[in-house]
Amino acid sequence: MKKIGFLSFGHWSSTPHSQARSASDVLLQSIDLAVAAEELGADGAYFRVHHFAQQLSSPFPLLAAVGARTSRIEIGTGVIDMRYENPLYMAEDAGAADLISGGRLQLGISRGSPEQVIEGYRYFGHVPAEGQDHAEMARERTRILLDVLRGEGFAEPNPRPMFPNPPGLLRVEPHSPGLRERIWWGAGTRDTAEWAARQGMNLMSSTLLSEDTGVPFHRLQAEQIERFRTAWAEAGHPREPRVSVSRSIFPVVNDLDRAYFGREGGGGDQVGYLDGGKARFGKTYAGSPERLVEELARDEAVAAADTLLLTIPNQLGVEYNAHVLESVLSDLAPGLGWR
Repeated sequence: MKKIGFLSFGHWSSTPHSQARSASDVLLQSIDLAVAAEELGADGAYFRVHHFAQQLSSPFPLLAAVGARTSRIEIGTGVIDMRYENPLYMAEDAGAADLISGGRLQLGISRGSPEQVIEGYRYFGHVPAEGQDHAEMARERTRILLDVLRGEGFAEPNPRPMFPNPPGLLRVEPHSPGLRERIWWGAGTRDTAEWAARQGMNLMSSTLLSEDTGVPFHRLQAEQIERFRTAWAEAGHPREPRVSVSRSIFPVVNDLDRAYFGREGGGGDQVGYLDGGKARFGKTYAGSPERLVEELARDEAVAAADTLLLTIPNQLGVEYNAHVLESVLSDLAPGLGWR
């Protein structure tokens, strides 16, 4: 069995063919798609976070709304850029969203990806400390978040508070028990996957790795997963970790699918440069269900992961994306042993 969900970047644009023409459209359609996904039997509704772009950027109001409208499906992010975050305020927002959803929040965080603006986190008032770079700043904020989510008191109470305090040091509220174990790190390399394992975070690996060794993407990603699990075992954490991978998968079962994705199949990985280094991008899977079952059965990283996130073309609207999810669940999952 494999958990299957969707991952939306939440694009909107005023182009004639977009069904998400405004931020309002994207937010409301994201809620509706999560509801539809739950009804179809999918396991997760995840949302990407990008700042200074016509995409989803403030996840917690959306996650809370999705949590209030659904009852079973996991809700999550993939991923939140920690360079932009106040970890204590984030812990409050995350705790509230998790409690609203009944403990279904799966919070994906990371150092972040290339930005729309130069050092955009500085506009949010976040500046690396002296001798620290932006990646180290993100990891330090992550350390603080993980500590706070344990729910232990750390703040000295006011001797003359407005309201009575419980005894001892105070923590941020609301606290949601168990959320600390549902934090995922979006790792772009094998080394960062090992670091995430040592911190006790689950692994979230996307369709992009910011390194390239010359082997196919799925094999490099499978090695990343193996190294993560080895590091996790060596760290001696008491629970089993979770691992997700993202894929673009489009079964072609009707004329509309053929019009959108009929030419996408048969391609391979792409190699390019990202942040000054070589990177490898995974292929898009598109074609008949029979062919996709054969191709996906050879994807070593998908086989190694317990969770698969389907990247969706959200601007094509709720109805079409629900159709894509249904096709994967009904036409591919049984043949691959995922259902």
